[in-house]
Amino acid sequence: QVQFVESGGGLVQAGGSLRLSCVASGLTVSWDRMAWYRQAPGNERELVAAISSSRESIDYADSVKGRFTISRDNARKTVYLQMNSLKPEDTAVYYCNRPYAMIPWGKGTLVTVSS
Repeated sequence: QVQFVESGGGLVQAGGSLRLSCVASGLTVSWDRMAWYRQAPGNERELVAAISSSRESIDYADSVKGRFTISRDNARKTVYLQMNSLKPEDTAVYYCNRPYAMIPWGKGTLVTVSS
């Protein structure tokens, strides 16, 4: 089955950290730009961070710059999102996908930041 499987979410206090993982199953993503997205209750899904296959091009949403770090391990078909200095407004379900060749969204992983 072709899918992305996200994990690593949880409940954390403001100022804390989490590391999310996204594993590609049934497809190869070594040559694809990959991205993390999030969707908070009542909001549209938004792009959080993106990384090129060579890791030379990395972009972040203004709201997470300096706090989040995206990385990837092509051999493991895995993309990571290190989230530091978490804020309550980071509370959302986090998803990964390929921005230029999207597949159906996975279940995501829920991040809840308490104040």
